[in-house]
Amino acid sequence: MRGALLVAGTHSDAGKSVVATGICRWLARRGVRVAPFKAQNMALNSVVAHDGSEIGRAQAAQAAACGIETEAAMNPVLIKPSGHRHSQIVVMGKPFADVDARSYQHLKDQLKPIVADALDDLRARFDVVVCEGAGSPAEINLRHADLTNMGLATAHGLPVLVVGDIDRGGVMASLFGTLALLDATDQAHVAAFLVNKFRGDQSILAPGLAQLEAMTGRATLGVLPHVEDLWMDVEDSLALEAPRPEEPALADSLDVAVLRLRWMSNFTDVDALATEPGVRVRFTRSAADLERADLVVIPGTKATVEDLARLREHGLDRVLVERAARGRPILGICGGYQLLGESIDDGVESRRGRVEGLGLLPVTTAFQPDKLLRRRRGACAWLGTAVSGYEIRHGRVSRGGGEPLVHDGGEGEPDGCRHGAVLGTSWHGALEHDAFRRALLRQVAATAGRDFRPGTATFAAARQSRLDVLGDLIEQHVDTAALEDLISGGVPAGLPTVHTEVRTCSVS
Repeated sequence: MRGALLVAGTHSDAGKSVVATGICRWLARRGVRVAPFKAQNMALNSVVAHDGSEIGRAQAAQAAACGIETEAAMNPVLIKPSGHRHSQIVVMGKPFADVDARSYQHLKDQLKPIVADALDDLRARFDVVVCEGAGSPAEINLRHADLTNMGLATAHGLPVLVVGDIDRGGVMASLFGTLALLDATDQAHVAAFLVNKFRGDQSILAPGLAQLEAMTGRATLGVLPHVEDLWMDVEDSLALEAPRPEEPALADSLDVAVLRLRWMSNFTDVDALATEPGVRVRFTRSAADLERADLVVIPGTKATVEDLARLREHGLDRVLVERAARGRPILGICGGYQLLGESIDDGVESRRGRVEGLGLLPVTTAFQPDKLLRRRRGACAWLGTAVSGYEIRHGRVSRGGGEPLVHDGGEGEPDGCRHGAVLGTSWHGALEHDAFRRALLRQVAATAGRDFRPGTATFAAARQSRLDVLGDLIEQHVDTAALEDLISGGVPAGLPTVHTEVRTCSVS
């Protein structure tokens, strides 16, 4: 099998990443050499790829589903919001520009050949490339400069599978309306639909799908059931709006409160904690949650100074200070680590210069224009374990007291700080290291006076299991023969155009 496919969605969080990852897994299990691709990704969750580049975390998960190493070509343009109306643009894994929404549109002519080269490169090296769109393909105000939806499909001859989320309601209107808003050229590339997150009796849904096919000439290739706790490595905070499943409270369970920052990034760092039996993880801005939790995690942020100001505005700084004074554990990761320190000198992200931190760790941070992107490996002497992770940061942290949390196994400098019950590290992904995570949880349990016993399954195995669930969804609930024909055959010929009548409305 050789070919490519674009998975688009009626809106953000419709299930594009889940479906694209599931298709990648289904193909990889069949022995197909497959790679993921997302031309333009707006996300604060990112990783350092094996080639030293920064890409969206969803594409890293898709690469894992394919059984291949991550690389810059899988996500040539990454947009990282850095505050209100301001974003950093990462191109082929390296910082490229800082822009607002309007100025970014002017960059797209420069970015189109870069995107095209990245996709062509992957298609030359792999049998199949599964492309993922962004937002909605029917954002007609942005169509003229589109890099990742219909602009990509028409430029590269890609068939498009449109995913709709029925759990939000109005899926028929969303699928039909998405197609109808496109011009005839774009409509010719929309080959089929897929319904996501269905609950109930499919026989009731079937007549509507038949009518949708009669009206559009496009079949619905499958209906994916609603599955709780389906996805780790989520792409953005929209996915956090859904209730997170919780295990029943046990006498010796641990409660982890993750401080929900406005600009939090790489909050998927805590996914590994949630895989431990008896550990309940919640994202919260509640002072009461922060007070009673056994562990508070302050995740990364792409706007450290702005998020620090918001903490103070809502009085959460006092809650954290009081918690630290009582010897209750706090863990800060990357930007969360920086705001726990004594001061932050930021002339890069917020451009506000020097501001005072929370003063809970004896460290200071100075932002530099160049971004550190590197994978790290070392050990934590305090916990007596190995540890690994990766760094994505402009901030350079200097420790003036306390103890380093981790030591690099090579020639790199120590990282992080431990001062009383307050911990900080610049290493993302450290909690995915099984021995480090479990040793930390044992320390948290000892402080809380609990007889907590962590699990024995590895986080890597848990991730592979989740990826297999996604592959199973495609294999069991999608017409895979039709999907294979779509990938191999390309854009079907003779698809009808849905015409809409344009009327001028006046208000009297």
